Amino acid sequence: MRAVIQRVTRASVTIGERIKSEIQKGMVVLLGIEETDNDTDIEWLCTKIVNLRIFDDSNQVMNLSVLDVGGNIMLISQFTLYAKTKKGNRPSYIRAAHPDIAIPLYEKFVTKLSELSGKEVYTGEFGAMMLVELVNDGPVTIIIDTKEKE
Repeated sequence: MRAVIQRVTRASVTIGERIKSEIQKGMVVLLGIEETDNDTDIEWLCTKIVNLRIFDDSNQVMNLSVLDVGGNIMLISQFTLYAKTKKGNRPSYIRAAHPDIAIPLYEKFVTKLSELSGKEVYTGEFGAMMLVELVNDGPVTIIIDTKEKE
């Protein structure tokens, strides 16, 4: 699994003409799922995300987690995080998991993230064309790949 985590002051996701989700202070997590991902990846990455110290303390040092600041989390599925661009100019998404694998893992990820954060996790819609708007605070953007955890 690959996640791009952005600290935000606000964010929303619109599908069609309707706002599906919106949050204030917190983080937007763009999540790519690979064919070989499993429950162990979900557990490790969700734990890492909720404990990631990317929010400022009273001394303006990034020392607090989303849990510490009572922030919200928005999770957006994003198969393009597995774009392969080595050859040519058209990306290949061969490493991205097919929906029959990705959807159940995505749903488990939402559940686990909600369980660990103690709050609702706001989402887009798997496979939908979405407009994601956010104000990146800092800017702070962190990339985490479960294949690089060891």
